[in-house]
Order: sequence, then structure tokens, then C-alpha cells
Amino acid sequence: MEKVNWYSLEMQEVSSKLNTDLEKGISSELAKERLKTYGYNELTGKSGPTIWQMLLSQFQDFLVLILIGASLVSALIGEVTDSLVIILIVILNAVLGVVQEFRANKALEALKKMAAPEAKVIRDGKITEIPARELVPGDLVILEAGNYVPADLRLVESVNLKIEEASLTGESVPVEKNAEIVFNEDVPLGDRSNSAFMSTVVTYGRGKGIVVGTGMNTEIGLIAEMLESYEEESTPLQKKLAELGKILGIASLAICGVVFLLGLIRGVPVLEMFMTAVSLAVAAIPEGLPAIVTIVLALGMQRMVKRHSIIKKLHAVETLGSTTVICSDKTGTLTQNEMTARKIFVNGKFYSISGEGYRPEGEFTLDGEKVDPLADPDLKMLFTIGALCNDAKLEESGTDGDKTCRIIGDPTEGCLVVGAAKASICLEELNKTKPRLQEIPFDSERKRMTTFHPHKDGYIACIKGAPDVMLNLSNRILKDGQILNLTDDDRKQILEANHSMASQALRVLAFAFKLENEIPKDPKPEEVEKDMIFVGLVGMIDPARPEAKEAIQICKDAGIRPVMITGDYKDTAEAIARDLGMMDEDSKVVTGAELDAMSDEELVSIADEVSVYARVSPIHKLRIVEAIKQNNHIVAMTGDGVNDAPALKKADIGIAMGITGTDVAKETAEMILTDDNFASIVAAVEEGRVIYSNIRKFIFFLLSCNIAEILIIFVAMLVGLPIPLKPIQLLWLNLLTDAFPALALGMEAKEPDIMKKPPRNPDEPIMDSRMKVQIAVQSIFMTVAVLGVFVFALNRTSNLQVAQTYAFATLIFSELLRAYTSRSETLSVFKLGIFSNKYMLGGTLISFLLLLVVIYVPALREIFDTVKLSIYDWE
Repeated sequence: MEKVNWYSLEMQEVSSKLNTDLEKGISSELAKERLKTYGYNELTGKSGPTIWQMLLSQFQDFLVLILIGASLVSALIGEVTDSLVIILIVILNAVLGVVQEFRANKALEALKKMAAPEAKVIRDGKITEIPARELVPGDLVILEAGNYVPADLRLVESVNLKIEEASLTGESVPVEKNAEIVFNEDVPLGDRSNSAFMSTVVTYGRGKGIVVGTGMNTEIGLIAEMLESYEEESTPLQKKLAELGKILGIASLAICGVVFLLGLIRGVPVLEMFMTAVSLAVAAIPEGLPAIVTIVLALGMQRMVKRHSIIKKLHAVETLGSTTVICSDKTGTLTQNEMTARKIFVNGKFYSISGEGYRPEGEFTLDGEKVDPLADPDLKMLFTIGALCNDAKLEESGTDGDKTCRIIGDPTEGCLVVGAAKASICLEELNKTKPRLQEIPFDSERKRMTTFHPHKDGYIACIKGAPDVMLNLSNRILKDGQILNLTDDDRKQILEANHSMASQALRVLAFAFKLENEIPKDPKPEEVEKDMIFVGLVGMIDPARPEAKEAIQICKDAGIRPVMITGDYKDTAEAIARDLGMMDEDSKVVTGAELDAMSDEELVSIADEVSVYARVSPIHKLRIVEAIKQNNHIVAMTGDGVNDAPALKKADIGIAMGITGTDVAKETAEMILTDDNFASIVAAVEEGRVIYSNIRKFIFFLLSCNIAEILIIFVAMLVGLPIPLKPIQLLWLNLLTDAFPALALGMEAKEPDIMKKPPRNPDEPIMDSRMKVQIAVQSIFMTVAVLGVFVFALNRTSNLQVAQTYAFATLIFSELLRAYTSRSETLSVFKLGIFSNKYMLGGTLISFLLLLVVIYVPALREIFDTVKLSIYDWE
């Protein structure tokens, strides 16, 4: 694209140059053509490792280098066959490692793409969400608070728009934007108030802009600043395993040294003892553990996607299994996020509305009698305010018999649009006669929103917000179409009506207006939102998700405490929490006002007893997380807004909403819920526990096998027996035969009681005392079995090669059986089902076939020093 100073052009010129309709955007066909021309909207960064780089990295392990050295020594002294076999085994092991690493990288890459931000655009005249990477020059992008700016834009609309450009200019204070300004000369980047730039964050207001630069043709692309959303880091578990590997390595090398000296004392040839010591070192150290852990974690993350959870960082999988408290938003997570207006209070009267979901069909009744809402001026004014002071849109498709209705925007606002439609208020006509001229957007601190519209000979400010706040800011009331002073009795009646609706688990909003002679150019809340005329209340219900109740019970059984954090009223929040089973007799409900009055120490002291935090703002979330963490809990916290980011970051697991969440929340979180459902959090916790449990299982398996291999050689040397296993056999066994069952253990299905156990202490060692005892017992049993068979064969045949083949086959059989018994630390393989893990069946079958290959293929028999076993031998 030619270099153009878009900030110096009128928006109509920009529109003309890029063939963009300022109402309808560009067509899908043009977007496809431009995508081919300009490519994807993404920054070019360093690519991942190539296949060859991954292959080379496999040869950088210390033990692999020892093996290569041993191979060279063998070749120099004439043992060419041994040398070639060692190199071949090392190459096979490397190829297997590359395949596994490639799979893990692909899995993580797929997850990265799924977690990438989306952009809201207007194409073909319709608002749609697309992956930000598919944006093209000319696209008309909608910006809202909390969005990342997905490309470089020339703004064509700005309403109180502020953008934080620290990632680009270093300026931490959000910049006010104005689409109307045109610059006639070169302007520094930070002063281009009619433009928005890729990677910056909308902090306030809303706007629209035409894409003028994508990918590397953006300002951030030009300065080659690469934004990495994924950090490559070792997880705590991987660090623990690396530490464990070092300890085992030092211990086993010491044992290998002792074995080597014992062999020399007994007169065993130096080369044979050197090869045996090297083989033992390889057998003793589970050098494949970190790789297998990474693979199991990555594949587990893929499984989580199927359960509606995208995990962005590997360490989050581990932490999930340790979670003791889940702090969840109410709306949309514990509830269905389909608001429906149920009750209306105006002029001392309660009206009821029928209908379900977002279909604009329903009746208004007063004391059971059907009424015409347009005949009541107060009711009509309430829904007029509700429809005008609103950013949601009702979309209908299909025929009358099969009509589909959906809301674009906030569900709470959506239900007001639907309510107005039920009241026969023509939304299209209303927006034409009373277009929005100015606004003060909603924010969680003020808890209200104001819009300005033409009205008769002047203007009307339509205001909606929290009842308590709205009532405090009003001094008049609308009754039968007349504006009267708001009395103490009126206030009492309104508060009682609010309490009555809230106690029925209804979310309540209040509506008011002000008549103005002129609209302020830069409206200030403190100047406009006072001395208002109160109109009435609307009570809405957002039904609890049916699956949430079951998920909460699963949480409790698993020793996890669910906590509700909501901006809703105390009565509403408590009613829903009790319905879901989140509260018991001793549970407390704390409000935002009560939190403000508490010191941090007081909050910490009661945090373990609180099940519901009501009327809280995002700033309270951070205090709540800190208090719960100080009581030694592992906390998962949900969030969707810009202001939730600090709490998400502070929590052990930050969980962003995939549907309603802002880009900032998704970027900060370790986990994204694709369906905004509490049950999916519980499913992710379960998956986290399964993954950790499986990692323990293959550690259990590998260590018991490796220690058995050391004991077999060590004990044989101590008691004066010949060496039961050839070095080449140990290498084959450890590098290839063990790998398949170990991976299969990483794919084991969940155990029936996985969510009946208390959360794992994150500080507990991978190998607890119980596992250490079991490893010792299993290793001793395998050692006794192999040495027993070896001695039996030696006495029976007096042939060392036959006895070693017996020992080799016995050890492999023992390890394959050990793999089956490692499938659970508490349940027998018969309870689990022998054939229930298809990966184990496949893995053990491959390992068994590898055994048969080295025993029955003549060329391999010579290499591995085995003999052909008859059916009689197997008996």
C-alpha cells in the first residue's frame, strides 16, 4: 500500500480512497481480495524451531553425548557393530523425541491461534466478529472500552474515546481521540488524535475507524516491536523434575562408578565394564521425563479445549489441580446471561411482563389484568428511556413460525430493548426521531449511563443505573405524566419495591431523565447526573445455568470453595447463591460498602466465611483475591472487564470470559472460557488433576523400572554373578521399550474418585513417602524376579547368552506388567478395566513386538547378543 498520511485527510477522503462505506463497511468479496493482496494482519516474528533444529537439540543432552562418546570409543577399539547400534538407538530416540516435541508445539500453536483477539467489524452492512488477523485495509472497525485496537485506524467516529498508547509511545496517560480533527502538517505519533494504532487499548468510550494499516505496515510493525502473548517458561513441575533428575543423576553416576570398579576388580574387560557403566547411567536417569511432561501437558491442554477451556500457559494446568477457591462472576457464568424483564414498578404500581428469552412477544398485566403499556405515560416513558439509553440491538431472522432472535450487546440492555418492543414502541422510529447526540458511557464506579437526545423544543437526558445511586441523585418523580417533588414516602416506597424484587432474585435497574435547554459539549457526570426526575424500576431475571448447581456440588466434594462476586444487589446475589447451593447456614454475604469500611486485616479474618460478595466494583476484586490468598488458598478468579485485569493477574489462575470478555482480560488471564460457563471451570480443574495424577503415574513407572535395572546389575556384581544384561540391551530397553508405556500412562483416563479428593498442596514433592516406599518395593520385586530367572537359566543351561536372554525378556515383561499396575496408585487394574486404556494396549504391544524383533530376527540377535527362545523356554 502506498504511503499516505491518513491523519491529514478528511474521513470522507479516506473512505473514498479505500472504497469504504461509512455505514456498511466493505463487502466480503473485497475483503477476500485484499487479504490475498496484503496478507494476514499479524506481526512477523521469530519462527519456531525447525525440524532440524529440534533434531539437533536432542543430541545436546549430557547423557546422549556420553552415549555418542561411548560409541566412538567402541569404534576405535574395533567394536564397530556395537558402535553402530548405539548410534542407531540414539538416532531412533532422537526421532521419537522430535515427533513428540513437534506434536506438542503444534498443539500449543493451535491454542495460541484460538486465544488470539477478535475484531468487531461492519461488513456488507452487518456487524460481525472476525479474527483480528483477517482484517484488511478498508475494514470498518467498531471500538469499545476494553478492546485492543486490532490494526492502524483512521477514526470516523469517536464518543468520549480514550486510548492508552503506552505500548507504542510510552505515554501512560490515555489519549483523548477526536475523529473530526484533520491535521494539515506532519504530526508526531502521540499527537495524532484522529487515529488509533495497533496494540493500543481502548480505556473509555467508543468509536469507529477505517483500517489504514495491517501487520508489518502498522506503526508498531514499522518499529518492529514484537508483542509476545505467550511466554516460554519452565513450569514448577518441570523445574522439580529437572531437580529430581540431577539428584538421581549424581546418585546413579556414583553407583555406576562403584559397579565399574567392582567389575575391574573381578577382571571383567575394561571396555565391557565401561559400556555397562554407561548403559546403567542411561538406565538410571529418566532423561525423557521433562519431554514427556511437556507432551502430556500440551495434549491435556488440547483436551481442555473440547471442554470449553483454552489454557494459555503450561503452568496453569498444574495450578488448576491445586485450586482451593474459585471466585466467579454471577452473570453469564453461574447464570444463562439471557436477561428477561419480569417486573416493573412505576407510580406505586407493580406491572408484570410475560415472555421468554429475547423474543419480543409478551403481555403486560397489572393485578392479573392485561393492560396497554402505551396508555400509561409513566410506563411509556420508562421504556422510552430504556430503549434510548442503550447500546444493544435486537436482531430477528426467520419466519414468524420459526423466528430466531438474538441480542448484539449487553444482555441487561438487551432485555430493555426487548421490553420496549413488547410495549409496541417502534425502536427504528424512536432512533430516527430521537437520535443520540451525546453520551456519558456507563462505568462501574458511577454505576450509571446517560445519553442525550432531542425532545420537543429542547433536549432530554436519559439516565439508567443502580437504584440506590439513582434515587440519591433524584429530587423529583414522574407520576401519571406529571413531574412532582420526590417525597420521603416516595423514597421509602421505591426502596421497598427494590428490596421486594431483589429478594426474588431479580436484578433491578432504575430509570430517570432530565430536561435540558442545551447539550454540554463535554458533559461531566457530576454536572448532569443530579436533580433528576425519577421514573421507575425494572426487575430482570437471569436464570441460573442448570449445570452450575451440579458443578458447585462437585466443587464442594472436591474440597474447593466456590465464591460469588457480583455487582448485583445483596438480596439478589444471596437468593441465587442459595438456589445454587453455594451457601450454608454459616456463610456470610459482604457488600462493597462493607468492604470499603474494612481494613485488610479484617477482610483476611472473615474471607474464609464469605460465600458472596455483592455490589462490588473491580477494584474490590483485587482486595478479595489478596485476602483469600493470605489464608493460604490457591485462587482461581474470573473476570471480563479492563478493570478486572489486576485481580486476574494477582490470582493464581486468572480466568477470562471468551464471549463477554474484553481483549485486555483475555490477554492478562492464564485461561479463557469459550462458553463463559462455571461448569467449564470445574471441568478444567478436573482435567488439571487428571494431568498431574498421570504425570505422577509415569514417574512412578519409570523410576521403579530404572532403579530395578541398577539393582539387577549392582546386586549381580556384589554376589559374584555374571552381568545379567548386556549394555546394548539396557540401552534398547530404556530408550525405546519404556517410552511407549510411559506415554500411555500420560493419556490415562480420570479415576472415578479424582474429584472426591481434597486439592493437592502445591508445595508437596512429586514423590511423597508412600510413592518412595512403593518404588522401593516394586524395584526389589523386579530385581528378585529377573535375577531369579537369570540364575535358574544359568544353572539349567550353563549358557550365559541364554541366561541373559531370559533376564532381558523377564525384565521387559516385568516392566510391561509394571506399566499396568502404575495406572492407579489406589485402584487395581481389574477395577479400572484391563482394556480401558487403548494407548496402554498399543504401547505395551509395540514394546512386546520390539522384544520379539530382537529375539527372533537373526541379524538383530547377533547385534543384541540374544538367542532364539523356544515355546518351552517361554513356559
